[in-house]
Amino acid sequence: MERTCPECGDKIIGRADKKFCSDACRNAHNNSLNKDNKNLVRNINNRLRKNYRILEKLNTEDKTKTTKDRLLRMGFSFDYFTGIYTTKSGSTYYYLYDQGYLPLDNDFYLLVKKDLK
Repeated sequence: MERTCPECGDKIIGRADKKFCSDACRNAHNNSLNKDNKNLVRNINNRLRKNYRILEKLNTEDKTKTTKDRLLRMGFSFDYFTGIYTTKSGSTYYYLYDQGYLPLDNDFYLLVKKDLK
């Protein structure tokens, strides 16, 4: 029985369990299957990366204060973060990997860096 490549339709030569005629067709097929998900993931990762860079730029001393307005002017999006930590006293820190922020009164934010050692 002759098998054909699901991507280009060419004849498949080789192992009995081979599904594509070449690595290029296998890659093209898998890339097209994952395209929608990849765009979503890429956009979210870009947003997280931008937020991280903003926090890193503002928080050079591992702990500092800034304003909501300053974060927004730099393009920070409060909708994207990688984790939440709530202290025993009820304070909620939002993290982007090791960079975090704590909302304070009057639209101020405490920026912190978690020691990952």
